[in-house]
Amino acid sequence: MAELAISPERVFLARPRCEDGVEFIEAMRDSRGLHHPWLTAPSDMPAWRRYLKRLERSNEEGFLVRRQGDRTLLGVVNLNVITFEALCSAYLSYYAVRQHACKGYMKEGLQCLISLAFGELGLHRLEANIQPGNERSIRLVESLGFECEGYSPRFLMINGKWRDHERWALLADSE
Repeated sequence: MAELAISPERVFLARPRCEDGVEFIEAMRDSRGLHHPWLTAPSDMPAWRRYLKRLERSNEEGFLVRRQGDRTLLGVVNLNVITFEALCSAYLSYYAVRQHACKGYMKEGLQCLISLAFGELGLHRLEANIQPGNERSIRLVESLGFECEGYSPRFLMINGKWRDHERWALLADSE
């Protein structure tokens, strides 16, 4: 499956390919101000290759969010640490390209990813861990029906520092 067009009219999900690297790196370098201090996206070839290598694991899925028609890169959506059996869950991560942020594209990309997760993959739960001050990200998951379940002190290392996160979750049967 190279591309997924699940329902939103403006976007589709495409699996990242080696040849997307230059475009991706340029977009992420331009988006550093948008991402900081919340995350560090791959912004050089070695980091891009590590990202692609990570997606080869059976418990990782990642997609580029692209605009229908012109295939413009809009952002990235990932399912991390996918677990089946009794848990049937994954962690969600995502980030936008600066020049296309705040236009609803990431919401549509995440809607596609949620459909894949709860449909084809058969997951029951998605969790987004968000730093408390990242209000845009919190508003985004709230708009998708995620609910805040708690607070995790020093949960993830971001930019060399352990950061507190809020746990936001969406269940397949709550859609």
